[in-house]
Amino acid sequence: MLDSHHHFWRYNPDDFGWINDAMRDIRRDFLPADLEKAIRTAGVTGVVTVQARQSLEETDWLLSMAAENAFVRGVVGWVPLVSPDIEKILADYAPKPKLKAVRHVLQNLPDDRHMLREDFTRGIKALKKHRLVYDILIFERHLPVAVEFVDRHPDQVFILDHVAKPRIKDQQFEPWGKNIRELARRPNVYCKISGMVTEADFTSWTEAQLKPYVDTVLEAFGPKRCMFGSDWPVCLVAVKYARWANLVRSWITKLSPAEQARILGETAIEAYKL
Repeated sequence: MLDSHHHFWRYNPDDFGWINDAMRDIRRDFLPADLEKAIRTAGVTGVVTVQARQSLEETDWLLSMAAENAFVRGVVGWVPLVSPDIEKILADYAPKPKLKAVRHVLQNLPDDRHMLREDFTRGIKALKKHRLVYDILIFERHLPVAVEFVDRHPDQVFILDHVAKPRIKDQQFEPWGKNIRELARRPNVYCKISGMVTEADFTSWTEAQLKPYVDTVLEAFGPKRCMFGSDWPVCLVAVKYARWANLVRSWITKLSPAEQARILGETAIEAYKL
């Protein structure tokens, strides 16, 4: 079983200002030794670590920890995709064996259409040559733009983080449901079953609340394009690591053993070339 989405950080309020008072329990360091304990209790054997800060220093730091910890199978780093020097930067970073993908935090940008900018488009187009995947981090309101974005890059592999963060806390299923199905029609897009508990109420969420979202992405993307992710340590404000892993396992018991194996590890191996 592989965890396709987690983070490491050394906490400081400048870099992690988004960790508000409701999330105060994660205002501390989270490092490989901490994660190794958590995954051991959940039967997870490998992980993909994802950037939390937007700097090359972050990418270098994650790659250094991946080199020192065999259970970290891959890294989703950050590079300045809009830089005029993006080709040179990618030529330097792409050969690093554990760099599998890059991500930019699109969800909080003032321009919902940032991903369609000409300079951003140029950066995304440069990824395929270097065999790098792109992780899409958005809120559900961005889904129609994401469809347009993906259509501009039909040969690029994309992985959607956190099922596009639907409005679970508000109990608003649509238009997320319609839009997620439309995005799933693009065969070059995978989807992480992750990040849902923190889009619900941290203390009062229920399994029944989350299940329709899981069922929808499983139906839309199919097990061959869905993968398990924890979003640790962010998830800890709402759920323990082992409980989330067991929930995902329970939700997919109706599927065949081969389909379960895809979601619990094989899809991530394929998508990230682990």
